[in-house]
Formats: sequence, C-alpha cells, structure tokens
Amino acid sequence: MAIVLGDNRYGKAETRLVRVTRDGDSHGLADVNVSVALSGDLAATHLSGDNSGVLPTDTMKNTVYAFARSHGVGEPEAFALLLGRHFVDTQPQITRARVRIESYGWERLGPHSFRRKGDYVRTAQVDVTGDGVQVVSGLKDFVVLNSTDSEFHGFATDRYTTLPETTDRILATAVDARWRHLSDAADWAESFEGAKGALVNAFVTTYSYALQQTLYSMGSRVLEHCPEIAEIRLALPNKHHYLVDLSAFDLENPGEVFIAGDRPYGLIEGTVTRDDAPPALAEWHP
Repeated sequence: MAIVLGDNRYGKAETRLVRVTRDGDSHGLADVNVSVALSGDLAATHLSGDNSGVLPTDTMKNTVYAFARSHGVGEPEAFALLLGRHFVDTQPQITRARVRIESYGWERLGPHSFRRKGDYVRTAQVDVTGDGVQVVSGLKDFVVLNSTDSEFHGFATDRYTTLPETTDRILATAVDARWRHLSDAADWAESFEGAKGALVNAFVTTYSYALQQTLYSMGSRVLEHCPEIAEIRLALPNKHHYLVDLSAFDLENPGEVFIAGDRPYGLIEGTVTRDDAPPALAEWHP
C-alpha cells in the first residue's frame, strides 16, 4: 500500500482590517476580514520539513495591510483579485491563490461618523491560477420574513410524522447566497446591488408552497436580471415560527402570537445555473 500526499493548501485566515480613507473632512471606511490560502509545489514541507517554498503566513498578513495602504480596499472582489494575482505572480512555487473576504457595512452618520449595519455580511471569493481567474460574490446572514403568502402541505408522511399541514404560515430565513461571475471584469458594486435586489424582489413576490420553491425563484430572478452571473448557490435555513396555544387563558390566537424557534431547523440548499454556463475553475460553496 502506498501513502501519498493529497490536495493541500495553507495560508493566513481572518486578517481583520479597517481602512480609513481621509479626503479632507469627509472620511470613508472599509471594514473587512481577509483570508488567504495558497497551494502549489508544497510537497517538500509536508514530507521533509523543507520550508524553502513556504511563504510565511505572517507575510501574507503583512501584504494585506500593505496593499490596503498603497492601493486602498475598494470593492472586496477587486481587493481579492489584487492580492490573489500578487501571490501567484511573485511566488513561482504557488499555482493557486484563494482569497476570501467578508465585508462589513457601515452607514454614514456625518462626515467622519458611522453606524455599523448588521443586516448582512457581504462576501467575495477569488481563485487565481495560471489557467484563469474565478470570482464569486455573495452575502450571508441576510434575514428576511414573509408574515403570510406561504403554505406547506401535501408532503410525504410516515409513522413518525407529526407536522400538521398548513395553508398560512410565516416564512423566514437567513439567506446565504453565493454567485459565480462569468468573468473577472465587472462593476462589482453595481452587480452586487443588482443581485441583492433580485433576491429580495423574488422573496417578496413569490407565493410560496415550499422554501425549495422560493429558493429556485430567488436564484432564477438573479440570473434573469444579472447577465454577468453564471450560477448561484443558496443555503436557506427555515427559521420556524410556531403558533402559541393561548387556549389556557381563554384567548384565541388567529395567527398573531408566535414562538420564534432556534433549533433544530430545516436547511434548504440548491444551485440555479445557466445551461450554457462555462464550468467552474475551482470548487466553491456557501
């Protein structure tokens, strides 16, 4: 039996960075979390401890900070592309650089005053190789809720099924969506807002008989409105809301008072893609 080294990579995870852009009295703010992973001809360090091809992860961290100072941060996709290309171009033993960025939003309150926006986290993942570049944008922790226009019935049952059918329920989820771009050149800000708007529009306007149906509607709407996107993957946890039984207090509850469940929860995942989309350069997932 032979024992061989499989796929491997290494890097610096979660480099926290806040970049203040000072333009007179009016300041800008970028708040990101950057993770870098490199792979390539790295067998020697695993098999014999030869580190001659290992760029220290501390160097990766320093590069993130230095590039933030010299180039600014801007859109997360653009910053990730800049970093990924740097590591592949400057390290001959590295054949792939993956850069993941979480971007945290801030709302302007004044020329140099801000309030953290916590309604979602914007994400970006860039893979740079000698064969090409892949850009994946997205968002996570985007909580949305419909108080009606959702049903769930006609489902399969067995001896363990206790869930009653319903023709009116709350439908709520925390959207985790990632979408793969057709190229590495786009107006990243415009594309992100367009995709987010399409997700919201589909959630609001879809009369849902299942969260799976809502997922497909959301993914389809993004592809219909964003021609620069090849495919989209969504993970939608079903944030259950249970009607409270108030009969012990001689009170009716006509769909007004609910318990917001925590766990366990249903988790619906799926991919919506163009049938002519080119294959992905690298694996990606929510």
